[in-house]
Amino acid sequence: MSETPTATMSENAATEPATDNSAAEATEENTVLFTDFGLDGRVLAALSDVGYEKPSPIQAATIPVLLEGRDVVGLAQTGTGKTAAFAIPALSRMAELPPTKNTQILVLAPTRELALQVAEAFSSYASHMENFTVLPVYGGSPYGPQLAGLRRGAQVVVGTPGRVIDHIEKGSLDLSELQYMVLDEADEMLRMGFAEEVDQILSKTPEDKQVALFSATMPTAIRRIAKKYLKDPAEITVKAKTTTGTNTRQRYLQVMGPHKLDAMTRILEAEDFDGVIAFVRTKMATEDLADKLKSRGYRAAAINGDIPQQQRERTVEALRDGKIDILVATDVAARGLDVERISLVVNYDIPHDTESYVHRIGRTGRAGRSGDAILFMTPREKYLLRAIEKATRQPVEQMHLPSAETINNLRMSKFAEKITETLSSEDVSIFRDLITNYETEHNVPAAEIAAALAVMAQGGRPLLVQDLPEAPKGQRERAAGGRDAMGSRGPTRALTEGNATYRIAVGRRQRVMPGSIVGAIANEGGLSAAQIGGIDIRSDHSLVELPADLSQDQLRALSRTRIGGELIHLELDSGRKPRRDQGDFGGSRGGYGSDRPFKKKFDGDRPYKKKFDGDRSFSKDRGERSDFAGQGAGARKPRHKSY
Repeated sequence: MSETPTATMSENAATEPATDNSAAEATEENTVLFTDFGLDGRVLAALSDVGYEKPSPIQAATIPVLLEGRDVVGLAQTGTGKTAAFAIPALSRMAELPPTKNTQILVLAPTRELALQVAEAFSSYASHMENFTVLPVYGGSPYGPQLAGLRRGAQVVVGTPGRVIDHIEKGSLDLSELQYMVLDEADEMLRMGFAEEVDQILSKTPEDKQVALFSATMPTAIRRIAKKYLKDPAEITVKAKTTTGTNTRQRYLQVMGPHKLDAMTRILEAEDFDGVIAFVRTKMATEDLADKLKSRGYRAAAINGDIPQQQRERTVEALRDGKIDILVATDVAARGLDVERISLVVNYDIPHDTESYVHRIGRTGRAGRSGDAILFMTPREKYLLRAIEKATRQPVEQMHLPSAETINNLRMSKFAEKITETLSSEDVSIFRDLITNYETEHNVPAAEIAAALAVMAQGGRPLLVQDLPEAPKGQRERAAGGRDAMGSRGPTRALTEGNATYRIAVGRRQRVMPGSIVGAIANEGGLSAAQIGGIDIRSDHSLVELPADLSQDQLRALSRTRIGGELIHLELDSGRKPRRDQGDFGGSRGGYGSDRPFKKKFDGDRPYKKKFDGDRSFSKDRGERSDFAGQGAGARKPRHKSY
């Protein structure tokens, strides 16, 4: 599990006064402590365990209002501490109610990742509450573990709208005793096409519940929901004045997870840096990445919360003295770190909040020195990049990975330099005589002997690299534009690096809609909507841009997927007619014919199973954590920008 960040905001964070007079006004010089709110003792004990003392501005403004029982509309950017702002008062109020196993708190989140993050936070804040369970539910994962968790009882359910709807319709999620409901990232939910689902869920909840709605913006649709379902809400606006150093160059690289290590080593080879910090999310990842970098010849070390303080201090001192060059760290372990020679920060794992990002890149470019910060981002994490740019009010420029040709030229040049340096600084007479004798005895040219010695010097490591996988050549050519690029609707954008064009055997004749395609592929293939590129719907088939490296499990699941009752027969596009001679590979999935995003009819057990390592169910009374599977239903869109 990733380490829990502190709730205290940056000193630069500030709030605007709440628009409701009853809301506490938080200022930059906020001196309020969590102990001043009158929270339940068990919640305070949990906050103490994770090191929370001073609330962030949104927490200081929101918690007292929610403790009073009022509805709240909170306007705040991602990364301002919203989760604690609604979770802490909800748990404190729940602690006063009679014990029950029924669901009392429901949180709706737009994505699987956010649902998991919120569930982890609730579990952390409720660690001292007995017989207490937090259950995340989202689409694409098997229903079995979720149904079992709901049957056992979950006081807090955190879910994406599509899967919550499924459980309500099946009768597995009973909201009759719901006391508290949260809409987190409400504007993002509506942007992704969940307006109808949110309305439907809210309409099935008790009238007397308390509602907290959090959003970065206040579009008309959000105001409509607030007016319809919230009772005299206090409107609290908090803006994080998070800024990044002007002398730090910020760039991002779009790279798939399996290629991150290669991407990092190429950057280290191609650009000139001194000390480096690479940030990852988990303690285990620090050791893993440090070991992999050391195996590639880099002087690297890890620091995390499990490493004793004395050892951490020795590791930082080694970085300061130049005995190591790369420090792999978690946010918590690197807090307060100031080493002058750090010239590059690599966000190997993108942070989920802007405060962490600002803290991370603040390790370089200090005291007037220049620095570089590079952010690794997978396609599904684009929304986090948008949040960072919006919060810091600074653009993050895109960079491109150094090509294999560039890296290979550099390596050969450095190899030649080592030969020159060795010839000028070392006594090679013994080895010269050895090679001369070998040349005479074995009748082998000196150049061949030198080549063999060079291979030996490499120690089994390849000298040259190859380009990372990309779309097949034919697809890249079609992606350049014109009618053959992705369809018959004129020029379109080039394929995203690492993507390919796939053909599915449904089109306008089957009355298929973009939302149906996105929903079916994302749910059955375990993909997020961000991984689904251009969609071109033609008369008898459609072309869809997807990652080129889909696993066999994903391809197998997608080959059995139906849209509007029709098997889609997913295959790489080769310009041929779609196949019509294939048999039926599985039972009917049903429900994909609707143009509502991800709207599915529940038809019982699924004829397939997938394993992921993401979903988690937290249970205090059993001390267990069961792994669910799949991809969040929150990754839905009603339509696609590129079709």
